Amino acid sequence: MFDIGSRSGLRPDFASPPSGPCEGAEVVTEESGLRAAPGQAPRVTMEVEQGATVAQGAPVARLRSAPEVCFVAPMPARLARIELLQGHRLSEIVLFREPGGDAVRHDTSKAKTEAGLRRLMQNAGFWPWLGRRPFGGMPAPDERPAAIFVMATDTRPLAPDPRQALTGREPSFERGLHALARLTTGPVFVCQQPGPSLFDAGAHDRRVRAVECGPRHPQGATGMRVHALYPATLDRPVWDIHAEDVAHLGDLLATGVLPMTRLVRIGGEALREGRLLRTRVGADLRGLTYRIAQPGAHLLLSGSPLDGHASHWLAPRHRQVTVLPRQAAAARPHWLLAALTRSGTPKPVIPNAALDQAFGNALPAAAFVRALGSGDDETAMKMGLLSLLEEDVALADYVLGGDAHLPDLMREMLDRIRTEFAA
Repeated sequence: MFDIGSRSGLRPDFASPPSGPCEGAEVVTEESGLRAAPGQAPRVTMEVEQGATVAQGAPVARLRSAPEVCFVAPMPARLARIELLQGHRLSEIVLFREPGGDAVRHDTSKAKTEAGLRRLMQNAGFWPWLGRRPFGGMPAPDERPAAIFVMATDTRPLAPDPRQALTGREPSFERGLHALARLTTGPVFVCQQPGPSLFDAGAHDRRVRAVECGPRHPQGATGMRVHALYPATLDRPVWDIHAEDVAHLGDLLATGVLPMTRLVRIGGEALREGRLLRTRVGADLRGLTYRIAQPGAHLLLSGSPLDGHASHWLAPRHRQVTVLPRQAAAARPHWLLAALTRSGTPKPVIPNAALDQAFGNALPAAAFVRALGSGDDETAMKMGLLSLLEEDVALADYVLGGDAHLPDLMREMLDRIRTEFAA
């Protein structure tokens, strides 16, 4: 078992009322929404028309470039609204819950082969839950990863413990882990907090390895683990997946039905009480926070207070909802004062211990931030840029007061490199 820098990192403190244990009852909101990840708008072909009724797990849209990859309904529902951008790009699909509906059951008899397993994962709607590096997004249908990271730890503030999501589901997790290992010839890293192993090492080959991570952030950040253990490159993609989704894959293989649940923690300063509950992919954040949010204007984030984004729906890979007070818009300064106090170039980065800790001491923090700010693609790539995504630099941006805009700079650089690489 590996142990990586458990003493590095920070513990950012965000105010939130405590949340009790998960009560077990699943919260299904009356509305649900399917959206692409922020900054992405895949071209899709609709499978059903507005107003149609669909079962849980039924495909509602497919990728135009890869029709085998489906976006599925997270609950029995009626399609209330379909919004596509120019070029048939997915914007939003809104569904209304239909009580008493069925769930789609898939044929798993061909999943014993790698090709059959891939086709099952893509048809069942599992594929969008996979992440890849470099560049982010879901993998191409025929992509073969050099390594896979199973994240059974999450050190972001207010995050639920992934171990709780696996309680009582150990056989499903083992089954899903064994299936994932067939998709790569490289290692499969199971990243977890110190404690008993989440899988039986004797039941897997040596490619499946347990990695212990420290409790401070970003020790449980996927990008830092990828950078330390198996850096991604342009010709060596690396995948990541949440441990709960691995258990869902195990259930899919056993029953033919893909579970659509998530163990989600609702936290934040603008709450009367916090909650830990099970809900569905794409759940309505207003429905989840009804009666527990404080009076007044507030901001709903899908994700953590560090890297979450304002949203109406729970993103496919998120396990947190953050509720913050909405700040009143500050008065705009006079144009002359703004011109005198604002610079057209990024503010200088002063090396300090907090910035180093925000990167887990995994790379030269100040030099990396300067490379992002100056647009030095080559230097940033040498330092590990291709293993990281916006979520991995969110803590450093927080330490710098949000003035550096590191996630935006990173996305611009990654998009630029991807365009040049594709050309």
